[in-house]
Amino acid sequence: MAWIRVIDENNAMGELKETYEFVRKRRGKISNVMRLHSLNPKAMQAHIELYLTLMFGQSGLAREDRELIGVAVSSANNCEYCVQHHAMALNHYWKDNTRVRALTQKCDSAGLPNRQYHMALYARKLTMTPGKISKEDIDTLRKWGFSDNDILDINLITAYFCFVNRIVMGLGAEFTPSEMSGYEY
Repeated sequence: MAWIRVIDENNAMGELKETYEFVRKRRGKISNVMRLHSLNPKAMQAHIELYLTLMFGQSGLAREDRELIGVAVSSANNCEYCVQHHAMALNHYWKDNTRVRALTQKCDSAGLPNRQYHMALYARKLTMTPGKISKEDIDTLRKWGFSDNDILDINLITAYFCFVNRIVMGLGAEFTPSEMSGYEY
């Protein structure tokens, strides 16, 4: 499964068991990326709280937009685990697998409305060439109707997925079809 030792939910005790229960209640099940944190329950707790805040908390961004960012960033990072997870979540909203697959290849081919297209371009640019982000990129987002709060959320979600992609790819999180389904969106 992973390239490091992972404590399964059935063998968890104390703080880890409580954290696993919290994750299960909030997400419906425990993902392999969360299991990777089993040796550090405090990090798992902080991770799930950040995830829930960014992906489900109050925001001017729709849930669909947040999943779109996750797919755009994860595909730019070649993180197949996160692409699969968040493509499934995005398709929950789009109900168009062909369009979701197109997004994983290139933002241009997904038929995105201008607002989402520019959001995805910013997320990919921040992922792939963060040193090239400029005030003009922020001004472009404003031009397409994003508030400063929205821009902060786009930035935070992009950074979050870069963080998670590196956990997944750096520790060998495995994905299977059964592990990919059953989450609450």
